[in-house]
Amino acid sequence: MLLSIQDLKVGFRMGKVGGQMQRQLAVKGVSFDIPENSTVALVGESGSGKSVTAMSILNLLPDNAEREGRILFQGRDLLRTSQRELQSIRGREIACVFQDPMSSLNPVFTVATQIMEPLIKHLGLSKKQALVRAEELLNEVGIPDPKRRLHTYPHEMSGGQQQRVMIAVALACKPKLLIADEPTTALDVTIQRQVMELLAKLKDSHKMSLLFISHDLGVVGEVSDQVVVMRHGEIREKAPVAEIFHSPQDPYTRALLACRPSLTENPGRLMVIDDHIAAEAGQARQAREHSVKDPNAPVVLEVRNLNKSFFFKTGLFGTKEFKAVKNVNFKLRKGYTLGVVGESGSGKTTMGLTLLRLHEPTSGEVLFEGKDLLKMSGNDWQKMRRRIQVVFQNPYASLNPRFTIAQALLEPMEIHGIGANHADRLARATALLHKVGLTEAALSKYPHEFSGGQRQRIAIARCLTLNPEVLVLDESVSALDVSVQAQVLNLLKDLQDEFGLSYIFISHDLAVVKFISDEVLVMQHGDVVEQASSEEILAAPKQEYTRRLLGAVPKGYTGAAPAH
Repeated sequence: MLLSIQDLKVGFRMGKVGGQMQRQLAVKGVSFDIPENSTVALVGESGSGKSVTAMSILNLLPDNAEREGRILFQGRDLLRTSQRELQSIRGREIACVFQDPMSSLNPVFTVATQIMEPLIKHLGLSKKQALVRAEELLNEVGIPDPKRRLHTYPHEMSGGQQQRVMIAVALACKPKLLIADEPTTALDVTIQRQVMELLAKLKDSHKMSLLFISHDLGVVGEVSDQVVVMRHGEIREKAPVAEIFHSPQDPYTRALLACRPSLTENPGRLMVIDDHIAAEAGQARQAREHSVKDPNAPVVLEVRNLNKSFFFKTGLFGTKEFKAVKNVNFKLRKGYTLGVVGESGSGKTTMGLTLLRLHEPTSGEVLFEGKDLLKMSGNDWQKMRRRIQVVFQNPYASLNPRFTIAQALLEPMEIHGIGANHADRLARATALLHKVGLTEAALSKYPHEFSGGQRQRIAIARCLTLNPEVLVLDESVSALDVSVQAQVLNLLKDLQDEFGLSYIFISHDLAVVKFISDEVLVMQHGDVVEQASSEEILAAPKQEYTRRLLGAVPKGYTGAAPAH
């Protein structure tokens, strides 16, 4: 056995209250094994304890963490090894790849320097030898033109390439175990597919084991041999991947499998974890039915020949034009949702930001109630801005960390003169929090005190303070785990029904787009390559590019059921 975790408990000291040290137990007696040359997936929602469990292996935890139990790596108990011995194991025998490569890669060092560091430190290679090996590793992880790429900086690479560099750094010393913590969560479906296939290939060629952490059972089913399902710091189920997919024993596992949007089915509402568990216990909740769309609803937004170019200096006097958005046309009706899909770099986010004039367009028209938004200025544009709002992918980056939630919700109302007075605005903010499933207690708290899903609900509530008619949602659920994602998607549909909102929903997840969208634009290299209803796009895609996007969506485990 390569690694054996036995009765692991992890608690965090939370400070003293009344002279007593308060502790929060995040992992409660977890036990599982990782055999040699195998992939074990650790699955669960945010807060389930899966990342804390994995980071306990190399003690990559905050100083206030306390660990008990045993973590045996080739017979050595890592909980009782010295700090010096643990440092010699990190990177050399056990390596990690994290979710966000830009927070792991040092922005001031070249790619070569970062790959060479473990080679020099752990293997004692000279700089010249390490540089040669670094080029070989970049080639192995599929970076084109590796010799040139060695001398680039992380910010000069795409998200998928950054993740490949992180994998190259992790594999530099040929570790026996690779811990991959949500390595594909923020990537579009085709890049996600490439990274998953790369990890599987490297695992076989290096004869190493892989601990793969994810909240998405669709991804897990394609890469794993064994699956460990966690919730609230405890293991709910562990079994071979075929058993987990064909005959899950725990209601929570069945709920995780069922709450992700599907490419083949299109329910009016997604069931969340608690709905599934309640239904299995015979306590089914009454699902709210969504209203039928009016086919003759008025057009609220019409885009004609929208173009956006960026210009870069070349040499002393030259400039180079990069066309990010090319001749985009569409109409958006009141109460409808337009889905916009494509790979990273397809122009979908640039198009959404250009509509809002967060990027000034190069040419084209954006007609809102017949008036061209792109020609407005001064007070006219200020009044119109409140009617078209945006929800970004990362709510923590768009909420001011120094503002309480009350301040975050009240500020836009004060700027735009909404509400008769402070008390009126506060009552409105409280009502909107209730609408998005939060209580009045949230008003006095700060963004860091909430989970990712709760922060996204707050960001949506902030948009609603201005009574908008159109919301641009830019990858607004892509970083959320499947159950929270289902809650936010249901919330968006409920709000659309109640307020008649129109959405431009930008995403790389085709299953999510199918669930929420009425019409879909498929973008590639700034062009709209396909445009049709969501049913048509998925049932009979006309373009090879669209078929490739659909083919890259994780399908989960598709092998045979286990014999009994």
